[in-house]
Amino acid sequence: MQDSPVLALAKDLISRPSVTPLDCGCQELMSERLKAIGFDIESMVFEDTTNFWARRGSDGPLFCFAGHTDVVPAGPSEAWHTSPFEPTIINGYLHGRGAADMKGSLAAMIVATERFVVDFPKHKGSISFLITSDEEGPFINGTTRVVDTLMARDEIIDMCLVGEPSSTHSIGDVVKVGRRGSLTGDLVVKGIQGHVAYPHLAKNPVHDAAPALAELAASHWDNGNEFFPPTSFQIANIEAGTGASNVIPGELKVQFNFRYSTELTDKEIVARVHSMLDAHGLDYDLTWTYNGQPFLTHDGEFRNAVSSAISDVTKTPPELLTTGGTSDGRFIAKMGTQVVELGPVNATIHKVNECVKVSDLEQLCDMYYQLLKRLFS
Repeated sequence: MQDSPVLALAKDLISRPSVTPLDCGCQELMSERLKAIGFDIESMVFEDTTNFWARRGSDGPLFCFAGHTDVVPAGPSEAWHTSPFEPTIINGYLHGRGAADMKGSLAAMIVATERFVVDFPKHKGSISFLITSDEEGPFINGTTRVVDTLMARDEIIDMCLVGEPSSTHSIGDVVKVGRRGSLTGDLVVKGIQGHVAYPHLAKNPVHDAAPALAELAASHWDNGNEFFPPTSFQIANIEAGTGASNVIPGELKVQFNFRYSTELTDKEIVARVHSMLDAHGLDYDLTWTYNGQPFLTHDGEFRNAVSSAISDVTKTPPELLTTGGTSDGRFIAKMGTQVVELGPVNATIHKVNECVKVSDLEQLCDMYYQLLKRLFS
């Protein structure tokens, strides 16, 4: 049997070994498909990262499909049932690196848009694509720089669907309507190195910092809200000492992370942390990495249209959640954009033998098509 348009495109994308930040021609393939149906294509290459912005129409509102062509490394090929970049169907599942995260979504977006433009060539509003090859990497030269470029020329996205694998058990059972913020602190507590037999001649930064770290870990930051759990503080890495058992270390390095809700701002978190550390009289340096602000798309026309589009296909409304890590949605949300994430089941993402159910890709394409109909027909 001949592959369906969605399956054929997904296979073509998976066969390209676009390990971040490589693109391997994925974006050229997508751009050519979109150009053929009337999209204006703008390539945006920043340093080692390939991005493109495509738009059809000039009127508002502006809706965007967002996603990434890069994938994580496949790992040892011998651990896979099949070669990770040779898309293969096994028992109704399409196997290959990127099948679920997120080349399957990209294929569904393209085919759904092609179908929609054929059916509604004079549709209302504008449809766009924002595609990067730097989502799985350091996320420096990808979506965030495209967003900065668009904002500088006052081209603002009103609504955005990110094709991240949001589903848990079945396609469309979960839509992500927001994400927690992420803030990382790198703390260096200074002491005085010395011999363990002469502690009065040294200053142990581990002993000094322990009460402060315990207070940070035990602190109640907020209560969360309807969509977000309470803010969490977690120590990720801790390092001190020379490896010798008779040396008091001269410094302690601690890396910690906050995943925080819309009930707090990063400025409030930073101020509270510094206040606690200062109260314990520590001599320290602390640098912050701002990984992303929390965002939430509230109940309204767009969120309802997404839920209805899913129900049109599955006959079951989705659960609306904000769980999981970060995504490029955080960069797009800073435009004031309503952002949701809808994509395949995430059970195998970043694993060996990554796969997606072929019938799920067809249904995902139908969901995207129904969403476009509800927004613009």
